[in-house]
Amino acid sequence: MGVAKSWRFSLMAANLGLLQQQQNGYNGKKVLLRSVSIMASQQRKQFSWTLVCGFMLFGLGLISLFTGHVASDLEWYSQRLVKNTIYSKLPFGGREPIDIWKSKYSKYFYGCSRRGPRYAPAVKQRFSNGYLLIATSGGLNQQRTGITDAVVVARILNATLVVPELDHHSFWKDDSDFVNIFDVDWFISYLAKDVPIVKRVPDKFMRSMEKPPYTMRVPRKSAPDYYLDQVLPILLRRSVVQLTKFDYRLASNLDEDLQKLRCRVNYHALRFTKPIQELGQKIVTRMRKMAKRFIAIHLRFEPDMLAFSWCYYGGGEKERYELGEIRKRWATLPELSPEEERKRGKCPLTPHEVGLMLRALGFANDTYIYVASGEIYGGEETLRPLRELFPNFYTKEMLANEELKSFLPFSSRLAAIDYIVCDESDVFVTNNNGNMAKILAGRRRYMGHKRTIRPNAKKLSALFMARDKMDWDTFSRKVKSCQRGSMGEPDEMKPGRGEFHEYPDLCICEKPVKDIERRHDGEHSKQVAIESTSKISKYNKRRSWKRV
Repeated sequence: MGVAKSWRFSLMAANLGLLQQQQNGYNGKKVLLRSVSIMASQQRKQFSWTLVCGFMLFGLGLISLFTGHVASDLEWYSQRLVKNTIYSKLPFGGREPIDIWKSKYSKYFYGCSRRGPRYAPAVKQRFSNGYLLIATSGGLNQQRTGITDAVVVARILNATLVVPELDHHSFWKDDSDFVNIFDVDWFISYLAKDVPIVKRVPDKFMRSMEKPPYTMRVPRKSAPDYYLDQVLPILLRRSVVQLTKFDYRLASNLDEDLQKLRCRVNYHALRFTKPIQELGQKIVTRMRKMAKRFIAIHLRFEPDMLAFSWCYYGGGEKERYELGEIRKRWATLPELSPEEERKRGKCPLTPHEVGLMLRALGFANDTYIYVASGEIYGGEETLRPLRELFPNFYTKEMLANEELKSFLPFSSRLAAIDYIVCDESDVFVTNNNGNMAKILAGRRRYMGHKRTIRPNAKKLSALFMARDKMDWDTFSRKVKSCQRGSMGEPDEMKPGRGEFHEYPDLCICEKPVKDIERRHDGEHSKQVAIESTSKISKYNKRRSWKRV
């Protein structure tokens, strides 16, 4: 066990100190050490900049020593002051108008998930520590997170992964297997350099086992240490271990190599089967023939979701009774206050509210929209206001009615088709914070920061309630203000913050400044660069003083 554990820890040795800091917070001494480290790494830079950065870090380190201030963003700030990065060229955080169709800064970033030079090759199947069985849980996108993390856990354990088993018993009642939704051969071959993967435990091996596979459930968001201390000894002893209800069972913050592995799995290895991919692309093509660009809206407004949320939408006693009956399914569901949940921003926007938000942001009445949804509570009556705001309203059923018939009994396959269309859209909008919203937001960031609008429900809820008390221009201006920071811009979340599946920061790289500067030819471009540098300099000074 000691050898295996040592081998596994070697994969994470380069970033172990950083991982501990993220989990336990920075203390003053560590801040001072980081200050020295950063200063040493910048010796080749101009002395004046190094000195300024060093004094800043040293000062903040002293503050941390005496006040307990957690300076978790020191490296983030120092890199942008010392290094000649794209952040020194772009006016992030300003009040300039936002292009509602595309981020003007997306071209400066790209997805990067290649293996590092010190990344150890995958262990051979016959030399691995055993076979890891995974039983996923939930709908398609919840299971997708489980599959992604299963590969990483297999890497941590130095185990051979058996193709994960999909959930056939959840609310969705879909008996599709992995091979029905994902290209299993591509999945195995693409990850061959990371983890050995097999379709099943070899029969000969199973017959030689004295006991059946050991089954266990790990706590949510468990750190790599938990798997090494609690799961690995059992795997070594029993040779086959099954982890059940495997969704969000791995910590969000991991070292860089493991995070990049997550990205390789989620954004490259998990490719849909040919029938799903072809139909999804057909629907995209049909949308493109009608309009050069379109919005995809993921609309979660199913009766069970609304019941679970405890939110109230003005339907009177009928709504209260119907949703109350649905809540009886969950014996342990705590009673919540609808008013408080709305104030906290926990209530999904109605279709009407989504339409109002989009029109207020500046999308015209003739914009084409694709709506991905399940059963809508209230049916067509609930959708009517959204249709009136955007008459060019389409769904997969409207665009591929006959071709969909073979998919209709399988909710996960239908969800996969919606996933493809939403991913290919020019703008992706969601009214909720569910699994598909998070997974697609992360993917669209990785694929070039494609415009992704996540409603700031906490700020918008009060605005929607008071919309009859203001004119349209005022309402529109306030909606735009509320949505700043929720439009899918590159700088909306600092590195290390948020769930990694939604904000895959370690898999998003900046393009070299020299490549960007080649685009800036002519005096006008130089002037724009100077103005941008000036803006970011002023902006960083304000932020630095506020944090101190």
